[in-house]
Amino acid sequence: MAFSTTRNLLLTVTNLNQLEHEVLSKKNTRSHPTPRKEKHCGNRDFNTIQELIEVENDEENLLDSYTTPAKGSQKRILSTPENPQSKRISSINRSPHVLFSPASFSPSATPSQKYSSRANRGEVVSSHGEVQGTMWNGGSGRRISIELFSPVEESLPKSYKFMFQKLTDIREVISCKIEELGESMKKHFNIEEFTSVSFPAQETVTVLGQIGCDSNGKLNSKSVILEGDREHSAGMQVSVDLSELKDFSLFPGQVVVMDGTNSTGRKFVATKLYEGVPLAFNNPAKEFEEYPQQMVITACGPFTTSDTISYDALKDLIDLVNRDRPDICILLGPFLDSKHEQIENLQLTVTFEDVFKRCLKMIIEGTRPSGCHLVFVPSLRDVHHDPVYPQPPFNCFEPSIEDKQRVHFVADPCTLSVNGVVLGMTSTDLFFHMGAEEISSSLAGGPDRFTRILKHILTQRNYYPLYPPSEELNIDYEALYTYCSMSVTPDVFIIPSELRYFIKDVIGCICINPGRVTKGLVGGTYARFLIRSRTTGSEEKRSPCVSAQVVRI
Repeated sequence: MAFSTTRNLLLTVTNLNQLEHEVLSKKNTRSHPTPRKEKHCGNRDFNTIQELIEVENDEENLLDSYTTPAKGSQKRILSTPENPQSKRISSINRSPHVLFSPASFSPSATPSQKYSSRANRGEVVSSHGEVQGTMWNGGSGRRISIELFSPVEESLPKSYKFMFQKLTDIREVISCKIEELGESMKKHFNIEEFTSVSFPAQETVTVLGQIGCDSNGKLNSKSVILEGDREHSAGMQVSVDLSELKDFSLFPGQVVVMDGTNSTGRKFVATKLYEGVPLAFNNPAKEFEEYPQQMVITACGPFTTSDTISYDALKDLIDLVNRDRPDICILLGPFLDSKHEQIENLQLTVTFEDVFKRCLKMIIEGTRPSGCHLVFVPSLRDVHHDPVYPQPPFNCFEPSIEDKQRVHFVADPCTLSVNGVVLGMTSTDLFFHMGAEEISSSLAGGPDRFTRILKHILTQRNYYPLYPPSEELNIDYEALYTYCSMSVTPDVFIIPSELRYFIKDVIGCICINPGRVTKGLVGGTYARFLIRSRTTGSEEKRSPCVSAQVVRI
């Protein structure tokens, strides 16, 4: 229509053919631009190739000049190296530290000013045991036996299929847990029999069940329900009145035994609460020689501050390991934190897995002079790893032959035996999750919240007893039942958290929260402790953890 109107022509076949001819002629003209002359011809030497590479890099960054500066942007801060190498030759002849330098994978990574200017490095903030005059030096990993404590069938060796669970399977796992813990408490407290939670009873009866909440909100003293076991209560539930209990501590998913009355069958008035029973400690089956005490360093990520991806704290930790030469260094994730701003905004120039491999390479090669054993525990915040709990070990990196004997990749959670001493560990912030759900009422002088939660974990005999779990946690319950149950009470329990660092002795288990290596823009803390081997058949009730400290990085 536009063609016929502008030229005052009729819409005939001849005129339409003319229009088609003109349009095709214009397209052919555009598709053959005039070729540009070559700026360079003949043979090229090293200098001309380097010039072409620099021109190419300038062209890649050309779009930067057309973008609007971010709010509050500052002038470029000079950093080392001032003249970085070309991307094409930057990976040649690098040391581990240079390999993981800020410019190697993130164009915006510069050393954190607040972290580098900290003044309290090396300060001891918490201690336990015999620390006066203690020499914090190890034996460089000599005469150390590290192995998984659990049998092979109860240890998670590799990735598994998840994201498919039947409700009936979850119910089966919960029922088995209630029945197993109920049987142990029945035997320990000499209870004759359990009664159904919904059975009307004017006299005092004893019931077994799991604590739950009658709504989707947070648990409180008025919303507590008891979900009975399958054998005695057929899975029925009843509301619980806690007004008669003066001292209690409860959380969703806790398996408990209660005495009380239930006159109507609809509300159970609890008069006594039976606490769970912890497992026995390990008694080594084989003889370990009387070695000198071993030193263990443990640190939990993130290993870089929130304003950069330069991993300065990790480099300081490597220097510390080479200085103190511990026998074992336990590193818990996240190594590549999914909550880091640059990772959330996809500002890295290489893949997440490549960054993680460089991180591992720097740690393994950087600590080689110390000779210490390295234990790597993954985290659900590791952006490149399987987001499921229990979490399989890292499997994307194969250490060299000379490092293979001292590098150990384990699952989260994990139970290790070090010369007969049992170490339990998990990188999941169970303190934060359980602390948000626990309710308690205690008399004056009762245990603090940290001690209560630790006791719950040990007496529930599971690395994650909370049900339902935190919204940020994806749990496979069949794997949880198989791989997260404790077979003994650990001698040392490493449980990092965002909450304040601590070292506590809870029912004979030394529980350590080493804190985080970095806290926002500043440096955080790590932990170190000394252990001595247990002897076979020893009746001495001494703790194998001689002393422990939490220290600022």
